[in-house]
Amino acid sequence: MVIKTRLVRLALLDAAIVAASLWFVFSLRFEFDIPVMYLHMLPYAILIHVTVHTICFFGFRVYHSIWRYTGIEEMVLLLKVSALTFAGVLAANMLAHLIVPSYRLPLSIYSAAGYVFLGIAGSRMISRLLGDQFMRTKEPLTEGAKLLIIGAGKAGILIAKDIKHSRFKFMTPVAFVDDDPAKQNLEIMGLPIVGTRSHIPEAVKRMNIDYIVIALPAASRQAVTDILEICKSTKAQIKLLPSMSDILNGKMSVNMIREVSVNDLLGRAPVEINGKEIRESLEHETVLITGAGGSIGSELCRQVAMYKPKELLLVGHGENSIYLIEGELRRLFPSQSVHAIIADIQDISRIESVFHSYRPTLVYHAAAHKHVPLMETNPAEAIKNNVLGTRNVAAASDKYGVKRFILISSDKAVNPTSIMGATKRIAEMIVHDMNLSSKTAFAAVRFGNVLGSRGSVIPLFQKQIEAGGPVTVTHMDMVRYFMTIPEAVQLVIQASVLVQGGEVFVLDMGKPVRIYDLAKDLIRLSGLEPEKDIPIVVTGIRPGEKLYEELLTEEEGLMVTTNDRIMVSRPANIPRSELMMVLGILENLTKRYEVAAGSYQVKKLLKQLVPSYLGVQEEPPSVEPDRDREREREQRERVKVELHAGT
Repeated sequence: MVIKTRLVRLALLDAAIVAASLWFVFSLRFEFDIPVMYLHMLPYAILIHVTVHTICFFGFRVYHSIWRYTGIEEMVLLLKVSALTFAGVLAANMLAHLIVPSYRLPLSIYSAAGYVFLGIAGSRMISRLLGDQFMRTKEPLTEGAKLLIIGAGKAGILIAKDIKHSRFKFMTPVAFVDDDPAKQNLEIMGLPIVGTRSHIPEAVKRMNIDYIVIALPAASRQAVTDILEICKSTKAQIKLLPSMSDILNGKMSVNMIREVSVNDLLGRAPVEINGKEIRESLEHETVLITGAGGSIGSELCRQVAMYKPKELLLVGHGENSIYLIEGELRRLFPSQSVHAIIADIQDISRIESVFHSYRPTLVYHAAAHKHVPLMETNPAEAIKNNVLGTRNVAAASDKYGVKRFILISSDKAVNPTSIMGATKRIAEMIVHDMNLSSKTAFAAVRFGNVLGSRGSVIPLFQKQIEAGGPVTVTHMDMVRYFMTIPEAVQLVIQASVLVQGGEVFVLDMGKPVRIYDLAKDLIRLSGLEPEKDIPIVVTGIRPGEKLYEELLTEEEGLMVTTNDRIMVSRPANIPRSELMMVLGILENLTKRYEVAAGSYQVKKLLKQLVPSYLGVQEEPPSVEPDRDREREREQRERVKVELHAGT
């Protein structure tokens, strides 16, 4: 209704301009004393001219332009349609003369076309001027709200207009920065271009800049990252215009400005995947996702649902998280068949009943305990969930004929120093061992930390900053690999298409990030100064942590795949008898809750399977060493009996 009213208003305005132009030209032609004959002819002439103009303007959608953004393109369109309209008016008047011979206009009257064009174009420019508020008295700059715009192109200019002349008075643009040499020392909209990116720190200091907006939607991720590095050296708050791919469906305007995220600081290139290949691989499958309510699991659910699998099974232990992701999927994908299943992967009978009832054909196993210090003090839970839980889901997958099984692993599984890392490495071993004798293709995908996960350091830092500090880091030199959750999941799904069996897929994590620098960046992104406004406190490395993570063990080779962000390795085999023996002992220990925090016996068992595990040092002194050795011998004998009985 609003659009129709606007079109009618414009059409009536143009009709008035046409009528006034025709009357004015008639008056000039006859020196403002129009003869009676032509005075009677004038209403018909106006009717013909208005009708032809209206038909042409509607036909060529002149009224569908937003004239507040009038530019060269709109004026060229108006000129073309006006020329066509002139031809139409000429033809219509000739036809009227043939029908009514007495209807004959002087040739000079056709000069009205020029006045019509000037009148209509002028009305559009006045609309733009009023919309941009050039007619208003300029307000003085607000102290503490000065804006520097990076990029003096179309995006930067439109942002400057919206901020300077309309709604957003909390910022006032004062200058541009642009790398184009031809633009240096010039002005746009009365704002100077004060240099290239290298002049940003100087300009911020000299002009007391409070905000920087990077208006480079077509720039590469690396270029934006380089500019961010320069801007981070200033005290100004940094904001970004979204990339061109994010704004293709609408005009660029100030309300699209967003905060700089940690992902922007990482400067990672967008992930490229083969959507057609993935869709063909998933659309006829019944997909089961364990840990479906977690950070990785829930994103797996969202992205898998986009490819319309036959059924989607959400398996999780926490009812609230499963409830939330189920509701989200039903809202976003109403036609997708979704089943929310509350189940604990440690309960083998429950897991088997799920597989028996739903018969999944593809399994993403994301359920795991991942918090390193917590698992150091709760080793029994790490073993039950990460090791025995993985064994349960893998065994059910084998038994019920799953086509592909993908374990979500971690870079902490490589040369682990923690219980969590060692248990994830054993989970990889279980999957690799299952692949040797199963028709199911088993594989693992290994990657590092993900931004925004519930156990990530980023949310912790953000909460500490909101509370006024201090921000705590465990070591000045600690580094980690980071990915965004959607990026990691995209690559996991792509890797699942490549599974042949027995692989450990390793995702390209980019460059490692120093945690201390990340903390400083987050403080600056909040508009605060590290150490001055928010202190950073080094607390010391926690149990199980190490300064850097690795993605490959020494014995693993690495090969490229069809996706350059995914590599593949094939780990060395471990004798099944030894694997089953140690798993049996660990299971018996956890059943009797004999896995105490710091337990040397448990760590020794983990090292037996994972020789690179660095969490076990010298054997602590025991007041009763003979009794300890006897207990371990009895446990091994008991496991042998149980295994023999099971076969």
